[in-house]
Amino acid sequence: MKFNRYIDVDLFIADVLDVLLVDEVCNNLIISILIDSKRDNTENWLLSTITGDDGGILLVAVCTLPFNLLLWVDDGCAGSGAIELLVSELRIIGFKPPGVMAERKLARHFADAYCGGSGFGGSSLGSTGFGGASFIAPGSNRLKSVWKMTMVIMKLDELSEYKKAPGFCRMLCEDDISFTPLWEQAFCIDCRLPTYKLSESEERIKARIGKNIHYIWVDNEPVAQAVFGRNTPNGAAVSWVYTPPEHRGRGYATSVVAELSKNILAGGKSFCCLFADAANPASCAVYRKLGYVDVCEVDEIRFDMI
Repeated sequence: MKFNRYIDVDLFIADVLDVLLVDEVCNNLIISILIDSKRDNTENWLLSTITGDDGGILLVAVCTLPFNLLLWVDDGCAGSGAIELLVSELRIIGFKPPGVMAERKLARHFADAYCGGSGFGGSSLGSTGFGGASFIAPGSNRLKSVWKMTMVIMKLDELSEYKKAPGFCRMLCEDDISFTPLWEQAFCIDCRLPTYKLSESEERIKARIGKNIHYIWVDNEPVAQAVFGRNTPNGAAVSWVYTPPEHRGRGYATSVVAELSKNILAGGKSFCCLFADAANPASCAVYRKLGYVDVCEVDEIRFDMI
């Protein structure tokens, strides 16, 4: 096996896109990062593959610091040592991912190898952590892995019938900047994600005005939102779905997600996808009601110094 690190993003895409598209839904985040992201700071990126003796790609690894390492591994290379080779090469080049996000078994395999532990012990979904494997490198501090959350990647091919909530859907406008940054900050807290400064959120949201990607449900007042998040060649991701607590339980999220999903499919995409918190059955139920089906589970595991 051979470790390959790329500097040229376009060359990397040319080499890995076909293998990633075999499971486009599960790989939607890696794919969208490669085809949509700005490329003004790629010196901090890790773009790498592990190839077999025949030159075939066994593993794809992408990390755009400060974000987590994202992984894909060929189904047929379990036990091949590709993960262990990647870990070894990361130590050699001194690349330190802050965490990993990948299919559950793959994420745990990498975290165990990276932190040098004996495994997570099969902790159950929704537990507070795996206890943490650890790795002591020469001259370094102790490293532990900390489970953060499990997410379900869901896919929609055809929208199911649903009961529309009172009100109507409209696109983001200038007046919405007074509250949407607060909504997105609350979304991050609810989903246990890093929060942004309100000024950063405001600038990012302002850039969506006029692009018909940020949907607001209104019932006398704005009550819910959903955003067209990412593109893949054949699909698109729904993100930033949020309803303030005082407006929940009335079907607003269902209606705004339905409107966005319907328009994504009508626009020529063959599927919609999204990440849902596996520990939040209410949000998962909203999506399943619309016809979204579970495709795979993804673990996010962070690496901390002890």
